[in-house]
Amino acid sequence: MKRTTYAKYAAAALAGTTVLAACGTESVGTAPKDVATLADTFADTIADTSWVPRKVTVDGKDYVLPGKAALKKARITFKPGTADPDTGGGESGGSVGCNSIGADVDIQGDTLKVSDLVQTLIGCPGAVGEFEEKFVGVFDNDLKARLDGPPGTRTLTLTSPEHDTITLREKKPPALQGTRWSLGESAYLTLTKNNTVTGSLGCNTFHGRATVKDGTIVFGRLATTRMMCAGAVMKTERELAGILDGKVSYQQEHDSLKITKAPGKSVTARAE
Repeated sequence: MKRTTYAKYAAAALAGTTVLAACGTESVGTAPKDVATLADTFADTIADTSWVPRKVTVDGKDYVLPGKAALKKARITFKPGTADPDTGGGESGGSVGCNSIGADVDIQGDTLKVSDLVQTLIGCPGAVGEFEEKFVGVFDNDLKARLDGPPGTRTLTLTSPEHDTITLREKKPPALQGTRWSLGESAYLTLTKNNTVTGSLGCNTFHGRATVKDGTIVFGRLATTRMMCAGAVMKTERELAGILDGKVSYQQEHDSLKITKAPGKSVTARAE
């Protein structure tokens, strides 16, 4: 029997490096010969991709993810594994636009066995709340999965035993250069293909040189404005300036960007 737990805190979904399978349409399990040749690729593609829930169909009625804010926040990732009966939630899940969701997902061929689902308890208004309710009701099941489309624009369709469906679209990772990366409240940076960087440290704005190569960014001396802000803001600004100085390493996973100056000295940015 399925168990859905409503909790104040849910397991956060883990995002990995996007790895995409071969071009074309994949439907695992539509014919016996497909299972042996595509099952491993199917599981790997689902697990290493970020998915945006776009539509839930229940009893023949479509519910579409509403609003730009929900669309921006919504993301589901899968980290397959055997369910732990003693632990609520799991490492698969994410957000449907409002609450966070965590669950165990065991991928067997073209079937996703979702169990131990938990979610936070934020009150979600109107259409967003309705969409989330329908999503959770369908998602907490043994779901038949189908992949369609070429890499970068895949559609993942999950079908419940009651023939209700969830439609998700592959979320393409943002480009490192040209994306505005949020570093926290009021702080951000944008790298350009011309080896420059602009942004804000939270109080003062800055610009300078920034060369991206082989998993590193080399920041030149940053030119900043000279405004004075509250003590805590200036402290954070100095810490950020210390990280965005000289050669740093970076790691991008979907819409997050971790910049590391030295062990214990790093900052994680989010794509806006």
